[in-house]
Parts: sequence; C-alpha cells; structure tokens
Amino acid sequence: MSLKSIFVAGILVWLPLTITIWVLWQLLAVFDGIFRAVVGALSTIAPGLAPGLHKLVGIPGVGVVLVLAAIFVTGLLVANMVGQWWLARWDSLMTRIPLVKSIYSSVKQVSDTLFSSNGNAFRKALLVQYPRAGSWTIAFMTGTPGGEVAAHLPGDHISVYVPTTPNPTSGFFLMLPRSEVVELQMSVDAALKYIISMGVVVPGGPANPAVH
Repeated sequence: MSLKSIFVAGILVWLPLTITIWVLWQLLAVFDGIFRAVVGALSTIAPGLAPGLHKLVGIPGVGVVLVLAAIFVTGLLVANMVGQWWLARWDSLMTRIPLVKSIYSSVKQVSDTLFSSNGNAFRKALLVQYPRAGSWTIAFMTGTPGGEVAAHLPGDHISVYVPTTPNPTSGFFLMLPRSEVVELQMSVDAALKYIISMGVVVPGGPANPAVH
C-alpha cells in the first residue's frame, strides 16, 4: 500500500468524526449562549439571584441541559388545550408589536411549515434543470405559488428550493412549471446525503468509486 493510500485511509476515518464533533460543538455553543443571555436578563431583573445564577454558568454543560429541559417542558405545556390557548394569546401579542410582528410571523410560518407533520416543505425530492437548461440538480418542493405572484405565472407552477453543496442550509428559491420538474422516489434524507456528499453517496447504491 502506498504512502498516499495510507494517508487517505486515515483521513476517511478522522474527517467524519471531526466534522460531527464540530457540528455538535457549535450546537452546544448556541444553547450555552441562550442560557447565558437568560441568566444576564434574570440577573438584571432580580439582582439577588445573580450570585447563584452565575455559579450555574460556571458549570460546564449545565446551560445545554437547562435549555433542552426548558424546550421539552414548553412542548409538554403546549400539547394540551390550555397550553394551546395560552400559545394563541402569545402569538396574538407578538403580532401586535410593530416591526416584531413581521419578523415573528415570517419565522413562525416557516417553522410551522418545516416541522409540521402535514406540511409540504421538504417533503419531496425533485430533479430540476439549474442553473441552465441541460444542467440538472437536486431540489426540494416547498409548496405552490400563491397570491399576486401566482396571478402572474401562466400555467401550473411549484415552489422549489435548490440547496448548495456541500452546505444545504443555503440555496435558491425558484418557481418552476410543474411540467419541467421530475419527481423522484428517493426520500428527502437520501437526497440530502446525495447533495452533501457532492454525488459520492448514491441513494439506493454504494458510494461512487474514486476516480483515478
């Protein structure tokens, strides 16, 4: 075995582990930042609690645990009729505040669509021609155009999201004729793996052999 092959084999072992640890570390940092912000706000409102709260900040990982626990408890509270009533009152309040209402309403609509079990976003993988005719890429159906936009589009159109590679969190929003879109049988998860791997991980088959 050549020196190059040995080196590549080592990279293939460590690269997925390193990236996984980095992603988890970034996620933990976000949760910890949320906890620190909450502690700062509570310390301002109730100065008497500041010493005890700052002791909690100094304990590694406690912020992540408490934020996750708060999210879980919130989910339990809104999973019943009483919780839904209070959530509706909260939404009503947020939509009455100038500037805040536009941001809050947009984010809530997107999150409800993405995470709702009956939503249409990212429920179907597509094959579309982008960025030019004859050049194909993977995209995801997000819904159908509506309102004024739909009135200006002749025929049947769908809304699609074309992710970038290898980072699918950024991409492009397009409205394409349904007749020009090929619906795929692969799952959304398989399509995302295909995009992130830049075509190396083939859905329903082994990884592409290396090109020499």
